[in-house]
Amino acid sequence: MPMDGNVVQSSAEKPNVRMAIDVGGTFTDIFVLGGDGIQKVAKVPSTANPIDAVMNGAEAVGVNWADVELFTHGTTTATNALITRNFKPAAMVTTKGFRDVLEIGRGTREDPWDAYKEGTPPYVRRRDRFAVAERINYRGEIVEPLDEEAAREVARILKKRNVSAVAVCFINAYINGAHELRMAEILAEVLGPDVAITTSHETHPEIFEDDRFSTTVANTILAPIIRPYARDLAQRTSDAGYASDVLLFHSGGGVMTPASAENYAARLAASGIAAGAIASKYFAGLCGYDNAIGLDMGGTSADISLAENGALRMTDKWEVDWGHPICFPSIEVLTIGAGGGSISWLDKAGSLRNGPHSAGSVPGPACYNSGGTEATNTDANIILGRVGTALVGGKKKLDREAAVTAMGKIGDALGLDVVQASLATLRVANANMADAVRLISIARGHDPRDFVLVAFGGAGPLHGADIARELNIPAVVVPPNPGVTSAVGCMLVDVQHDVTRMFFADASEVDPAKLETAFGEIEVEGRERLLKDGVREEDMTFQRLVDMRYRGQWRSLAVPLPGTVTSMDEAIAIFHDEYEKAHNFRREDFPVEVYRLTVRAIGVTPKPSFPRIEIGEAPGASPKGTREVWFHGHDSALPTNLYDRDDLPVGVTIEGPAIIDQLDSTTVVPPNATAEIDEWLNIQIKLGAE
Repeated sequence: MPMDGNVVQSSAEKPNVRMAIDVGGTFTDIFVLGGDGIQKVAKVPSTANPIDAVMNGAEAVGVNWADVELFTHGTTTATNALITRNFKPAAMVTTKGFRDVLEIGRGTREDPWDAYKEGTPPYVRRRDRFAVAERINYRGEIVEPLDEEAAREVARILKKRNVSAVAVCFINAYINGAHELRMAEILAEVLGPDVAITTSHETHPEIFEDDRFSTTVANTILAPIIRPYARDLAQRTSDAGYASDVLLFHSGGGVMTPASAENYAARLAASGIAAGAIASKYFAGLCGYDNAIGLDMGGTSADISLAENGALRMTDKWEVDWGHPICFPSIEVLTIGAGGGSISWLDKAGSLRNGPHSAGSVPGPACYNSGGTEATNTDANIILGRVGTALVGGKKKLDREAAVTAMGKIGDALGLDVVQASLATLRVANANMADAVRLISIARGHDPRDFVLVAFGGAGPLHGADIARELNIPAVVVPPNPGVTSAVGCMLVDVQHDVTRMFFADASEVDPAKLETAFGEIEVEGRERLLKDGVREEDMTFQRLVDMRYRGQWRSLAVPLPGTVTSMDEAIAIFHDEYEKAHNFRREDFPVEVYRLTVRAIGVTPKPSFPRIEIGEAPGASPKGTREVWFHGHDSALPTNLYDRDDLPVGVTIEGPAIIDQLDSTTVVPPNATAEIDEWLNIQIKLGAE
């Protein structure tokens, strides 16, 4: 390939490098797997334009884009836009009388005990929400035709306001979208092709108007942000020599092309956290565990996920701002404010708290000497000796005395010395994360003792063993590169679209032929989406799910349907089991309803194959030194061996207490625990009694 502009010379006859880049708020993580099995990782600072960080990351690992056969990408662009509410002008058009659905929602409050607490405002202001006369009844019959004169007047006003996107949300469009389509045609005629127009029946055909409207609005306001981002990313990587489609990781645990991302932008709003969940399930599987709890702990937050029998828990309703749900299928991840930068503080009663507010990267923990003066989890770890005085291979120097000064304020208020205050800080932080694990496990009918804890992120391996002990989890797995594990997750998935349709019927009375016809029609749409993404027919698979509920309920559970539908008996039996697991209750004598049908259209992509290393005879390792480290339950610091992870051979077993350092994280092996490097280069920690 000749040199041409920014295109670099390919070093291989055929592209054979796979690269995943996950852009976070502070750092951008890069993971590369070469055709020869060699892995490269890097972290570079995130930039104002995330695409600059992507290009910088590829340069940092020395990858020629012309050698890349598959590039997957996780991004916080959509999430940050929702958090900061940094949108371009947008509007909503709805049925007359339903202008305030976004504010009314379900009529619930985030805090039921605070009658004065205001909910977060809708993403589209009331002045930008317009109503036109039209009505379709619940059968899909037109009761009142669309007032086209009023529709054109709305379009004229929106053109004067220079809106970038419009959501069309009519009340019963889920059953008949004719009026929405006509409204969208009128808007397109007046506003032109550069304005993103989204209809609710195409975005989320759901009977509940608040969920449907909210999801459509979120999708609409993100479209003008994701559309240029996806196009620019595709263009810049192409200019650099990349010849395939960019694959963007979405919340459902799959990837999609930039063309699909333009239509389903809100699916990118939980991109990075879902990638971490995928990776935690994968590494647990390598170690022989089908049940895994993922703990992705970074500088500001901890993301917790759960996989049972090799399958991640999914949800069809999640939100960035409370009260404004996004109802695209998503991997269920519980996020709490617990990270390396989480600040310790005292509440009005004088009790020690930790998080959710964080020192972030600026000014950062006190030990960073970058202006931070409040004690954080990182300061506690350096005081206790769990972290040394340098991070990132010595590039980041830490000031222990600054940490002592900050923690001393907490200690003085509690009547504790700095070591006791640091131990207390970590106990509170670990308790917060353990409580979150209980919410996603015990509260869902799962026993944590039946799971392995996969600890990753920059801070996860520091806290993983302590959290596992608090929950009686017997083992912890630390992936080879904890700090970039979410980027690895981006590489482990397929192109995926979830297509849904409402279908109301008593489960025992469902005509299998009608159900089969409905699934066939949905699969046609799924196939069209995959073809648009460039997926070949032979790489397509389709999974069927049916949402079911007890008669009279509005909450439902998704049940998989294997193959051709001949009877609903098996699905009903699975529903009773899943319902009991979720709610500790079942009524086999009570009628079950079918509520909704879903087809998961999957385009299989090539998966990386990580090399398995043979274990030699009686491998051993010598520590690079020792350090006095404090652990819970001990009256004094314990002499603790220090190791470099890169120096540990496969199969070696290390007795705790020990500290294992590497470029992107530090792993703590507490007393009465053993750590082993397995053939996949994971650290497997087996915990004895504390």
